[in-house]
Amino acid sequence: MNDECHEADSLENLRARVNNFVAERDWAQFHTPKNLAMAMIVEAAEVVEHFQWDSPAESATLSDERKTEIGHELADTFVYLLRIAEVCGIDLIAAANDKIDLNAKKYPADRARGSNAKYTAYQDK
Repeated sequence: MNDECHEADSLENLRARVNNFVAERDWAQFHTPKNLAMAMIVEAAEVVEHFQWDSPAESATLSDERKTEIGHELADTFVYLLRIAEVCGIDLIAAANDKIDLNAKKYPADRARGSNAKYTAYQDK
């Protein structure tokens, strides 16, 4: 972490810091939803690349160096996600809470516990 003191300890503070970073560079002109979505997927693919040839056990046991490398790729993906939400006017916290509520209905705990089946397996026929 650099010596600069910043308060990116909450989603709102991080969002403001990213927006400021973008504004200082006049990059908002390039940040269309399409461009941001494409950039986010490229970064997500870079996360996948770190695990590409790992066994399940290897992927679960990471050295500090690998954690740092993967963390950087996850951060890139996360920042693009924040930007897409910003550009589209979407409250990520509200959207995530709404989605969890929808998933709770699709995957009732008493029926889904311990199963990786798709939600359609739990619907009454």
